[in-house]
Amino acid sequence: MHNVDPEELARFGKLAHRWWDPDGESRPLHDLNPVRLAFIAERMVLRGARVADVGCGGGLLSEALARAGANVTAIDLAPEVIEVAKLHLHETNATLPQPLVIDYRLCASGELAAAEPAVFDAVCCMELIEHVPDPAALVADLAALVKPGGKLFLSTLNRTPASFVTAILGAEYLARLLPRGTHDYRQFLKPSELAALLRRAGLMLDEIAGIAYNPLNRKAWLTRHTAVNYLVAASKLVG
Repeated sequence: MHNVDPEELARFGKLAHRWWDPDGESRPLHDLNPVRLAFIAERMVLRGARVADVGCGGGLLSEALARAGANVTAIDLAPEVIEVAKLHLHETNATLPQPLVIDYRLCASGELAAAEPAVFDAVCCMELIEHVPDPAALVADLAALVKPGGKLFLSTLNRTPASFVTAILGAEYLARLLPRGTHDYRQFLKPSELAALLRRAGLMLDEIAGIAYNPLNRKAWLTRHTAVNYLVAASKLVG
């Protein structure tokens, strides 16, 4: 059994055809992507690194990582978004003198961890953990993929009144930046809860940073306030 909710897969599958539309339902992902990439690039050398993007969706972060020089393996369980990711990569590479290297797979995190354990210099998992039935199992898979001394980068939503107002009431119901039902507040994780899952999986928490986002001017930036959306960097212990 995969660690996935069929309703979640269906919901994201419906968004696949507009994933790369910067003004569509994935608009916040387009706006947040440069901040996430910068967070990763400032904490490791991406050129030549082997990186896994778990829950890659249509490939926004995957292509950005590849443009930065990483060799990317990107996985998702929604067939529609993987097809969109492959198609967009084909269109992107047709415009480049040197094609981007991305291996897109319709694959679960546990399957990839079993097939290629401890081989990735870094693993990225953005906005996925709040959508899976078993967050601890996902973190264990992510940890298994990272080689000793490697990095895990993860983003999610804090379980606070501020995140409920911002991510659900504001984004889904008032501003309609996201389809209604995209998030379940009960599945949001506090940083302390995520840190505990990381420790249990043999990872050391290095850093937590908040992400602020202004949907009016479409600007996103890092902040020390983690009440809504936050990024985590962790390392896999050696030995």
